[in-house]
Amino acid sequence: MKVCALCGKEVAVDKYFTRKSVCPKCGGDLHICLNCRFYSETAHNKCTEPKAEFQRNRDKANFCDYFSFGEGGSPSSDNATEDALQKLKDLFKK
Repeated sequence: MKVCALCGKEVAVDKYFTRKSVCPKCGGDLHICLNCRFYSETAHNKCTEPKAEFQRNRDKANFCDYFSFGEGGSPSSDNATEDALQKLKDLFKK
């Protein structure tokens, strides 16, 4: 499932996906760091792809050749946070 990192709504990504593609729900750019599978808040330059160039604006369309649409949505979403907390609670219940 592909999810727009800006609005959290599911989007369909087809073979015509380009740097200029926008979310049909919010109109935000889709070819952005926040939607990429390599994006990580904790990584150097917030990207786990070592060859990728630094991107100053992570919420605007860019020309990164390593972009690959991530699955599931933004790691900072409420559901992901709740799921992670529940897993930690379950881990330490024993």
